[in-house]
Amino acid sequence: MFSLDGKVAWVTGGSYGIGFAIATALSEAGANVVFNGIHEENIKRGIEEYKKNGLNVKGYICDVTKEEEVNAFVDMLIKEFGRIDILVNNAGIIKRIPAVDMTVDEYKEVVDVDLVAPFIVSKAVAPHMIRNGGGKIINICSLMSELGRETVCAYAAAKGGLKMLTRSLASEWGQYNIQVNGIAPGYIATPQTAPLRQDGNPFNEYIKARTPANRWGTPEDLKGPCVFLASKASDFVNGHVLFVDGGILAYIGKQP
Repeated sequence: MFSLDGKVAWVTGGSYGIGFAIATALSEAGANVVFNGIHEENIKRGIEEYKKNGLNVKGYICDVTKEEEVNAFVDMLIKEFGRIDILVNNAGIIKRIPAVDMTVDEYKEVVDVDLVAPFIVSKAVAPHMIRNGGGKIINICSLMSELGRETVCAYAAAKGGLKMLTRSLASEWGQYNIQVNGIAPGYIATPQTAPLRQDGNPFNEYIKARTPANRWGTPEDLKGPCVFLASKASDFVNGHVLFVDGGILAYIGKQP
């Protein structure tokens, strides 16, 4: 039920962090996995890390914010693999800037990568999934899809939009046996969150106190949920956002 043997999966931004863990999980479950990025050095480094783990994961240059580039990339994947069964919209950025100090261009950059790009990529892949009789699209949302926090207004707005894009595409494409779901990680120990986890940063202790699991999540914590949403085990799960947050949303926090 959880096997991905023979499936072809594309993970955007899969050279490190959450994307790397997800691509690893899909490959270990049997899928042929490709990932993309915009920096050649990151792609080469990612491929080497996959090889160290005994996995044949392929990486390519592609900017997911550029529609023509994405369409050409999808055509290349179809030519090489014949199909795309699984898409994971993982690529994302964050800018921690107070709203009054954030420029409109900075705001738009975050929205373009975190919200517009998943639409571009999903739109490019969906016709091939429809012709093949179905597919799985997994959008990497965020705890900020549901909760706000200081200095991340663009990120929270984009991820909240991604949650609703997930539900809308699920509503539209469910008739074609395409399941569109989201995974909303909580606070995960990645290079992106490294500044928040530095010794002496009060936010580090705050997150652990706010989480029933009393720890930060790891990219590996997302591997099982992603395989579930990519496999036949989730064929009747559609439009759902699965929060993998250690229980933050269920918890009011430790008593003083």
